[in-house]
Amino acid sequence: MRKFLSSPVKMALSDAENASYQNALKHVTELSLNLIAVKVENRPEDFLGWCTELIDVCRNRINMNLLEEHQLPILKKLEQVLVLGASVSQFKMARIAPWPIFTAFIEQQASLHALEERLALLDYIQLIKVKSLTEMTELERLAFAGKHTNQHCHTQFNFDVEWFASTKGAKVFHTLLAQQPESFDLALSHIPESGDVTPKQYQKFVSAYKQIFTRYTVEKQTGEKAPLAPATRLLAMKRPDQFIALTNAKIDVLCQGLSIAKFNAFDFDSYWRDMIGTLRTFAWWHQVEPEDEREAKLWQVRAILVDLFMFADEDFAFGSNYLRIRDKKLNSVKSTYKSTRRSRVKLTPEEVVEQALAQEGIPDYIQTNRDTILKQVKAGKDVEHVIGLMRAIFG
Repeated sequence: MRKFLSSPVKMALSDAENASYQNALKHVTELSLNLIAVKVENRPEDFLGWCTELIDVCRNRINMNLLEEHQLPILKKLEQVLVLGASVSQFKMARIAPWPIFTAFIEQQASLHALEERLALLDYIQLIKVKSLTEMTELERLAFAGKHTNQHCHTQFNFDVEWFASTKGAKVFHTLLAQQPESFDLALSHIPESGDVTPKQYQKFVSAYKQIFTRYTVEKQTGEKAPLAPATRLLAMKRPDQFIALTNAKIDVLCQGLSIAKFNAFDFDSYWRDMIGTLRTFAWWHQVEPEDEREAKLWQVRAILVDLFMFADEDFAFGSNYLRIRDKKLNSVKSTYKSTRRSRVKLTPEEVVEQALAQEGIPDYIQTNRDTILKQVKAGKDVEHVIGLMRAIFG
């Protein structure tokens, strides 16, 4: 493990990768004795592989029984740093990849990032955007804008409407979108349906978009400050070949990955000049439309697919709201059955833990910590609470 932890020193790291490595070492120091106890046989020679291997150690192989309570947040922070490092490393590929490498990587990441579900969302948007936001139903408008509700029935919406960029936290944005969709239509009308978007066209959109918020003086006399992230969601839905959809949380990852200066959540100029400007230097973005049907489908949405260069583990795709709604009824039946059994039969702590771990969808990092969970249950804690806590910390 000692050689493994120091191996990035011998790798040709970019500045961003080296910063991630140095940041990781700060947390490794606090966990050194715990990490050294883990046997590592796989020793990747690249930084992405190193991050991925150490993420697996943190989630599945470190002995949780030997960790002190104060070390749990440190372990979580180390994992976050490694995930960022893995994303930065993958984005390095995006910056230099020609079209064949770009598409091969996208297909390789398909299952981890729920690519087919994402494409289903974009297909749906393509169908409804022949209407204006004003003409759309409320559910259609929310799907376009990136806010999931319980009314998005899985039989009609066989995808999570929040893929690429959720806007559910943007309350003022959604208040205004519901009250005056025609104002957002006016802003989006400055973005052409085809061809490269020009700086002038983008600035006209920004000006119209900002005015919607400036005129909203309910809470503040001077109006609200226009948020960047929801605007990029609208832009990327109208032109997924031209724009990257952001959330506030993604800004730091994308800026580091694309090697641009970090900007704030209201900086429309840096988004266009630095992020979209950098995107337009990539070889794969300049690819002419391919003849192959599958490649053409990816080409038509190529800018928004930058998301797939962010690191994702085997559990990521299962966070889909579509899957949660689809499985809710089944899970409800299982829960009722379990509650009935527990009311009739007094289970031992071992049986309670075994039943909980036997449920479908319990990840490996939970399964491998059976003894820790059992210890907590014997101490009087509810098994679902213990598993929920582990998910919150490590999931």
